[in-house]
Amino acid sequence: MPGSPRGGAALGGDAPREACGVFGVWGHPDAARLTYYGLYALQHRGQESAGIVASDGERVSFHRGMGLVSEVFDDERIAGLPGSIAIGHVRYSTTGASRLANAQPIVVRYRGGTLALAHNGNLVNAAALRSTLEDEGSIFQTTVDSEVIAHIVARSRRDRLEEALPEALRQVRGGYALVVMNRDTLLAARDPNGFRPLSLGRYPDGAWVVASETCAFDSTGAEFVREVQPGEMVVVDAAGLRSTQAVRPGKPALCVFEYIYFARPDSNLEGRNVHAVRKALGARLARDFPVEADIVTGVPDSSVSAASGYAEAAGIPLEMGLVKNRYIGRTFIQPSASARDFGVRLKLNALRKVIEGKRVVLVDDSIVRGTTSKRIVNLLRQAGAAEVHMRISSPPYRHPCYYGIDTSAEGELIAARMSVEEIREAVGADSLAYLSTRALHETVTGLPDWPVAERCCMACFTGHYYVPVDGARGKYALEETPPPDRAGPADGPRRAAGRGGRCRW
Repeated sequence: MPGSPRGGAALGGDAPREACGVFGVWGHPDAARLTYYGLYALQHRGQESAGIVASDGERVSFHRGMGLVSEVFDDERIAGLPGSIAIGHVRYSTTGASRLANAQPIVVRYRGGTLALAHNGNLVNAAALRSTLEDEGSIFQTTVDSEVIAHIVARSRRDRLEEALPEALRQVRGGYALVVMNRDTLLAARDPNGFRPLSLGRYPDGAWVVASETCAFDSTGAEFVREVQPGEMVVVDAAGLRSTQAVRPGKPALCVFEYIYFARPDSNLEGRNVHAVRKALGARLARDFPVEADIVTGVPDSSVSAASGYAEAAGIPLEMGLVKNRYIGRTFIQPSASARDFGVRLKLNALRKVIEGKRVVLVDDSIVRGTTSKRIVNLLRQAGAAEVHMRISSPPYRHPCYYGIDTSAEGELIAARMSVEEIREAVGADSLAYLSTRALHETVTGLPDWPVAERCCMACFTGHYYVPVDGARGKYALEETPPPDRAGPADGPRRAAGRGGRCRW
């Protein structure tokens, strides 16, 4: 499975991976092309597969393929998707293997006509629902959890899609941002807690658009209108736009990793610019865990904003200590430890003239397994860094996500089995410090009374799962009480240096 092309940890497959990105347009004569551009803007959210479904009011056409948007689509394929309604999807698998049959949008025919569905998120009760549906005769074509929603809609006795979809949503649990369409209607819905982001926009000609992130509006010339609210369903058809509360809303809990790592820095979430939040996280990190150093550098690309915030708050020069090769293919294979080390060298290079003899603060957004962090620290050592001090703009990542992010199993999460000092020693840094959960929440939300006023899902840090998950470990502590040596910085001795598928119905 390919990792994200952006963050430092992801360079070696050592970071949580985005689930998916969704995009939908209603009322534009070139809806498929707009969706194509929108998916380009959302490419960071998934690189395994891409797909677009379009309708001209009579026929529904679609094309899906494995690979990046640029590999799956060209002008000829876009021209083969006529119509003024379209939805699109880029995927990184969290449920279901990486293969063409699991590429989205899902397209099915049922008694109500043609239904297409694209899903960002993960349904925690999908296995139980699927088992029940199969016992009752349903035949599944994929192994993705999203297909469960399509089957429930198809079994509904409601004649209108906007009535059948809420019926399905009341049966599923977990995280979802959905775009759904038939021949003449576009629908968008968000889970009751708002785990996954979804926004509504409009084009100057009056066409409506929904997308996982606002950066897709900027890229396609749309104006942001508002966010789709938790539990809300938006419907757009010839009668205009209308909204309904499809599912009773729960406590708002947008995934905090959207701010830390997933979302593009030019996107806005809940009224806050992602770059500005990351900068603020870096500044808080500098205030909470200062260190004497000569330069600050971030791991390209997602940590650069936090690094600039750290440098500014600490009064230490920000330097480009690491340069990323942007042309390494997403399928680059690293079968052995030596090959993986070589892979990091191909993807990242340390600037010796900048690093040599310097005490370096290395800012990154997370440490998941620790393997890539160790390789990056080694790169800086080999470039002549006198000291390497790691500062992480999030708390220790100790618990798997079940709401739409692909993470390692709990036993593979380095912070679930090691203290901060042990992690510091494992990655080879001179010191290591993480943001506290309280500091993260205060910086992201501006609310000082965590956990009473918690407004983000931070289950990967706290173990508090808003929606019950079978087998989930850890209990939610009202106060942060990490083991004795896990709360602060760790210091140690100084060390020396595509294939595709197309159809029209």
